[in-house]
Amino acid sequence: MPDRPLVLVHGYSDTAVGFDAWRAVLEGWGRRIDSIHIGQYVSLSNEVTLKDVAEGFDRALRREARLDPDQEFDAIVHSTGMLVVRSWLNSYSEGAERRSRLKHLIALAPATNGSPLAHKGRSWLGSVFKGNREQGPDFGEAGDEILFALELGSRFTWDLAHDDLIGENARFRPGSDTPFVSTFCGNENYGFLRSLFTNETGTDGTVRWAGCALNSRKITLDMMVPPESEREPRIEVSEWANQHHPLILVNGLNHGTIMSKPSSLLQRLVREALGVETADAFEDWNRRALQRTRKAREKVARWQQFVIRVVDERGDPVTDWNAQLTGRRNASRSLRDFSLDVHVYKRDASLRCFHVNLDDLEPEKLDQLHLRLIASSGTQLVAYHGAGSERVLKDGTAMNPQGKWDARIDLTSALGKGGGFSLFYPFTTTFVEIRLNREPMPMVGRNDVFWF
Repeated sequence: MPDRPLVLVHGYSDTAVGFDAWRAVLEGWGRRIDSIHIGQYVSLSNEVTLKDVAEGFDRALRREARLDPDQEFDAIVHSTGMLVVRSWLNSYSEGAERRSRLKHLIALAPATNGSPLAHKGRSWLGSVFKGNREQGPDFGEAGDEILFALELGSRFTWDLAHDDLIGENARFRPGSDTPFVSTFCGNENYGFLRSLFTNETGTDGTVRWAGCALNSRKITLDMMVPPESEREPRIEVSEWANQHHPLILVNGLNHGTIMSKPSSLLQRLVREALGVETADAFEDWNRRALQRTRKAREKVARWQQFVIRVVDERGDPVTDWNAQLTGRRNASRSLRDFSLDVHVYKRDASLRCFHVNLDDLEPEKLDQLHLRLIASSGTQLVAYHGAGSERVLKDGTAMNPQGKWDARIDLTSALGKGGGFSLFYPFTTTFVEIRLNREPMPMVGRNDVFWF
């Protein structure tokens, strides 16, 4: 294993002490003490953002860790530390150089797409359990800006994914100019008493298994049509990205013990991952790691996460909407609504995060799949409109006086029958952008918003 400098970055509300167990492991491997740099950052100030932390990280690399501007290094991150390093890697001016410097990125239970506990952290209960205990102006604060970024379906993680995970912008490839990313997560939740407070299925107690890995995809449903025309919605599917970086589930660990009590198997996997130096070796390591942890993966349900954003033709957010997924098995059995497990992002309700148990859904048994979308402007003066709308009549008037738009989108082609594109893939996050028209009403004759 090359003895590069190794940088360790902890998660939200933690400190450098959280890496004590891993530091002992690294020293046991023969890593030089002076080559291990354990970072510490402020996460419990309401004014500090993740971008601030990433900029502080860059300065600390140069001044405290004393790494040269072009010096290669490896990193191990836990939870929110993943977002810190990804933000640093995606600097507009220096991103390519930074990605070539970081050779290995070991992600332990990373909050790649946020955490279902983040919005709870901003409550009074979060302040009591996680709030800053140091006397001073930040006493009792829980880090609102960082928690908003960590919230499910946040604009921060949406934008970051568009910078480095999706389609042509996918930055992580198994080659010499990007890091080899290895993602691990425990397959257990917290103990019974703590689970009473977290109460999240499909997680290690803090992060969702479906939201950890880098492999992701984006789907765009373009529903926009001129008022005088009728057509089917356009469905654009980005290339499947970062599929070489799957989630490795490790038996018997949760979000805390993956740091404090790393199992011998996890230690071996991490050591081997740090020794990978070529794309072929990385692919071979992934194959063997998945095989060695197969039983750990089989113990949990297949979860998938969808982050959906609805916007109008101007790119402005549509904040009052609802989506439901319906389908049929053998042309008879109906499915329950898709919206049963949904989180609305507090700062921008156009963004929603859906969590789906594919073992319950059984998409491989579906013959039909439809997405029903309902959107409302809240006024009869303006209405949303698009392909398949049932709420705008042919004379251009709104069927619903509150401007509500209701459409059903046929997604049967996305079931992957016959080797085509499949909407469903376990332990991944799929980003969906839906575009609608927002029009003054009525859409024929004089409108009620502006006239001569």
